[in-house]
Amino acid sequence: MSERKHEEHLRLLRLCIEISRQARSAGNTPFGCLLADPKGDVLWEQGNVEITESSCTGHAETMLMEEVSKRYTKETLWTCTLYTTAEPCAMCAGAVYWGNVGTVVYGISEKRLGGLTGDHPQNPTLDLPCRDVFRRGRKPVTVIGPFPELEEEIIAVHRGYWV
Repeated sequence: MSERKHEEHLRLLRLCIEISRQARSAGNTPFGCLLADPKGDVLWEQGNVEITESSCTGHAETMLMEEVSKRYTKETLWTCTLYTTAEPCAMCAGAVYWGNVGTVVYGISEKRLGGLTGDHPQNPTLDLPCRDVFRRGRKPVTVIGPFPELEEEIIAVHRGYWV
């Protein structure tokens, strides 16, 4: 990956970290994501809403996919990239797959997230990498992550939440 592309990934992941802060401030779990077009322009931002909307599927990535699939064609979405603070869970990976987004970039792995959340009932993390979910499909979704240099920034938003 080129240095320029790497820096662009970091820039957009940092926006996701801010979205996760906003989600936590609104009373939700601290996760955030966004959808960017091939030029790096943000098309949609989304934080988790499962608590404030009492929705078991209110994860940021799934909610984002519900919204953008109403606004953009599958052909357009295939050229876009979903950025997210944490690796998409199996449900969110399914939403990305069915919504036809071609690339996913995430900050921390599902396994690392599981270490943060432990046995907290709000996030019974599955040990199922999104790469495994996508590999079972019939189209090649590109996955980039994790980004160790952002781990501390992402974890900072989770501090004190999962107690």
